Order: sequence, then C-alpha cells, then structure tokens
Amino acid sequence: MFPFCGNSYQYQDTTSLKTSRERKLQFLKWMRDSLEARLAGLNAMIETIERQLNTSEERV
Repeated sequence: MFPFCGNSYQYQDTTSLKTSRERKLQFLKWMRDSLEARLAGLNAMIETIERQLNTSEERV
C-alpha cells in the first residue's frame, strides 16, 4: 500500500538504509499533513451544517 514500507530490500550499507528511512519519514509526514488538512475541512463543514440546522430550528 505504501511504497516505502516494504522490508523486501537488502541494504548493502547503512547510508542507503538511512536514506530509505528518511524518505519513508518524509512520506509519512506528508501523508499526516494531508490528512490533517482534510480533517480540518471536514470539521469546518460539519460545524457549518450544525450551525445552519440550529439557526433553522430557531426560526420554526
């Protein structure tokens, strides 16, 4: 599923292992940031709809 999460590669030296782990870390941080942005958008939409529902209930 994630391109950097496999353990099927055999590393010749610690430099390539370190580089791979740094790339994996960057990728995971990017995924987290993307999900946080999406979650913030969803929370804002939910809050807006709840506010609209509360406003329309007060009018009835």
